[in-house]
Amino acid sequence: MTGPSIPTSSLPPGTVGRAGKWAVVNRGGTVTAVSPRCRHQLADLSRGTLDADGCLVCPWHGALYDVDSGAMVQGPRGLLWYVGKTPGYTRLVLAYGAVLKLRRRAVAVVGDRFVVKG
Repeated sequence: MTGPSIPTSSLPPGTVGRAGKWAVVNRGGTVTAVSPRCRHQLADLSRGTLDADGCLVCPWHGALYDVDSGAMVQGPRGLLWYVGKTPGYTRLVLAYGAVLKLRRRAVAVVGDRFVVKG
């Protein structure tokens, strides 16, 4: 099997990494790949984190993504270099983030690597 990959040792449970053009998420041993750009301001989601519920957290403004559906489940908290409350703007971004979902791909373990399928 070929495709973008990342060593299993570099992606322990609870972490996010990158394999080719994909952000790869290890939620307690369940590994999934998603498109790497936040729907808000195109931040690199492979530099994000996972919250306690297993949602992918954008590193710039904290938008949350459900990696199973690809939907943004909480809008960003900020704009450009400002981090803070933006209620109307956040609702707008959340609305289109629910429609413009992250693409998802399955990941297989091949030897000592996680390989993104498809």
